[in-house]
Amino acid sequence: MTPRRRSAPLWLAALCALTSCGIPTTGVVEAGGPASGVTPVIQVYYVVDGTLVAVPRRTTAPVDVAKALETLLLGPTDGERRKRITTRLPPAAGLFTATPIPTSPDAPGPPQQGHRPSDLVTVTEREDGITVRLAPSAGRLSDLVAAQLSCTATAAQRVADPGSQPVPVTVTGSDGRRVESSGVRCPDA
Repeated sequence: MTPRRRSAPLWLAALCALTSCGIPTTGVVEAGGPASGVTPVIQVYYVVDGTLVAVPRRTTAPVDVAKALETLLLGPTDGERRKRITTRLPPAAGLFTATPIPTSPDAPGPPQQGHRPSDLVTVTEREDGITVRLAPSAGRLSDLVAAQLSCTATAAQRVADPGSQPVPVTVTGSDGRRVESSGVRCPDA
């Protein structure tokens, strides 16, 4: 027998081993919902001892500036408050509730009913910039409040469109005071 003829059965055995790994065929297996991918993480900006800090938050996709600001307006978690993380924004009870909530020492005005986040700010996104307008119930527009809103909006825009350059953010208070994002320095997470 020639070497070529002796190797033919070996090739045939190798081919059979490669094409059949011994796993029986099955039908469709129902195992839950469809894959959902990675949960996006955004940075919201709160305050510790008068200084702006980035705090990561998981959110649902798609990410946009309005959703990020609603997340910011929900305020720090109980665990974050224990770490002295606060906000200078008024409290928001939940996306669509109006139940009484505690007021942080830094919140403007007396204790109040919770607001829907969408009642506190109006967000307009355009290619050339983002405008955030505070409602009268949001209180006074301080530089720190403007920084919280601007940095959160900029961070959300980076997550929503990772390859783009950040656009300017303008925050306007209920009294007409405007703060441009160009002078705001946002700390990293």
